[in-house]
Amino acid sequence: MRVGDVAAAVAGELAAPHADDVVTAVVTDSRQVTPGALFVAIRGERVDGHDHAAAAEAAGAVAVLAERRGLPVATSVVVPDTVTALGLLARDVVDRSSATVIGVTGSSGKTTTKDLLAQVLSRHGETVAPVGSFNNEIGLPLTVCQVTESTRHLVLEMSARDVGHIRYLTGIAPPQVAVVLNVGVAHLGIFGSRERIALAKGEIVEALAADGLAVLNADDDHVAAMASRTEARVVRCGVGSGADYRAADVAIDDAGRPSFTLQTPYGDGRVDLRLVGEHMVGNALACAAVACELGMPVADAAAALSDAEATSRGRMELRRTAGGVTVVNDAYNANTESMMAGLKALKSMARGRRTWAVLGGMGELGDATVDEHVRVGQMVVRLGINRLVTVGALAKPVYDTFLLEGSLPDDAAHVDDVESAISHLTGALREGDVVLVKASNAAGLERVAHALAPDPTAEAGPPASSGGSA
Repeated sequence: MRVGDVAAAVAGELAAPHADDVVTAVVTDSRQVTPGALFVAIRGERVDGHDHAAAAEAAGAVAVLAERRGLPVATSVVVPDTVTALGLLARDVVDRSSATVIGVTGSSGKTTTKDLLAQVLSRHGETVAPVGSFNNEIGLPLTVCQVTESTRHLVLEMSARDVGHIRYLTGIAPPQVAVVLNVGVAHLGIFGSRERIALAKGEIVEALAADGLAVLNADDDHVAAMASRTEARVVRCGVGSGADYRAADVAIDDAGRPSFTLQTPYGDGRVDLRLVGEHMVGNALACAAVACELGMPVADAAAALSDAEATSRGRMELRRTAGGVTVVNDAYNANTESMMAGLKALKSMARGRRTWAVLGGMGELGDATVDEHVRVGQMVVRLGINRLVTVGALAKPVYDTFLLEGSLPDDAAHVDDVESAISHLTGALREGDVVLVKASNAAGLERVAHALAPDPTAEAGPPASSGGSA
C-alpha cells in the first residue's frame, strides 16, 4: 500500500510530501523498523510511541501513524486513536486479500493450535500466522498486515478478556473458518462464570457467514452448544462416536508424545505427534479438520501434523540437562485445565522415573483462586507425582493440599521465590528425573526452567520414535 492508501483506510489527516511512498511493513516498536515501514505510535502505560517517532523515521520508516500533530517527522497520518486506526488498516488489508481467514480461540491451547495450523497449512499454500501470542487488538492487526497478494491462509489467534473482545477482533478480520477448542476457567476472576466465558468465546462462530465453517470440540459441552449460535456449517472433533474428526488408538510414548489414528469423513491417517501431552490430541484434531475441510488430503494433513514442532517458547517445551534430567518448560501461562493437562503429561512420561511438579500460582481466578489451587494439589496427589515444589504465596494452597491429602512432608517444599526454587532443585535433582515447571507467566517460573536447562537448543528427551509426541 502507499502512504496515501493508509490515510484513506484509516480516515486520517495526511501530512505527507511523499504520499506515493510504498509501505512494506507495519510495526509498533521503533526498534523493529525497517526501510519502508509504517510506524504506529501507541501510547502505553510506560512508553509513549510518539516519543520515538523521530527515531523510527531515522531508521527508515516512510510514515508515522500518530495521534498528535507536529511530530518531528516528514510524513505522518494523524488519527484520534492509533489502536483503532491499526484495526481499520488491517480490515482494509483483509478486504483487499483473497486469503482464507481462520480464527482460533479457547481457554487454553490457542497458541499451540495456531502454531500447528500454520505448519500444516503452509504445505497447502502461503500461510501467515502470528508469532507467539499476538492475539489482541494490537497483535492481531499487526499479523494481518503481514499478508501479501500470494497469501492463501491467514491464521489468527483470538483472545478475550471480556464479552465483546472477540466480536471486535472478528470485525477486523472476519473469519471464514472458526475454531473453538475449549471453555475453561482462565480469567474466571474477570468473567465471573464459565457461562460468561462461553458467551465470549462463542462470538467467533457468530461472526461466520452462512458459507463459513465452525470447527467445534465435541468433548466440551460448552463448545458443542455453540453450534446453535451460527448459521455456518459445523464439524465436530473429539474422541466420542459423534465427532466428525476422531482420534482412535491413542498411545503415549516414553517422552509423553501421543500417536493416534486420525479418522475423518475422507478417510483415515496415522499421526505421530512431536509435542508433549495427551491434551495435544484435541489440538491436532482441530488442525486436521481445518486442513481437510479446506481441501488438503488426509494423508498430507496427517504427515504434516507428524512433522510439526513446538515453535512458541514456554509451552510444553522439552529439554534435557547435561546431568540427564528432563525438564518440561510450560511456564508461559496456566489455568486449572492446562495445569491438569501438564500434570497428566508429566505422569505419562514417568515410566519408572522420579517426577517433580514445580508449580507457581494461577492468576485471574477471582473468588475461585483458593479452590482451583486446591484442585491442582489434589491432582498432584492422585496422579502419584513424587515430588512437589510450590513457588510464591498464590501457590501455597497446592502445597497445603498435597500434605493434607496424606503426602509426606519430605516429598514437598514451598518456597517464596524463584531463586529459592532454583537453589532447592539444584541440590535435589538426580539423573533420570522428569520435571514439569508450570505457572501463570507473572510467576516468572520460566527462569527456573532456564536455570535447570539453560541451553534452549539441547536435545529434549529420547529420540523420536513411532509413538509420536504431543
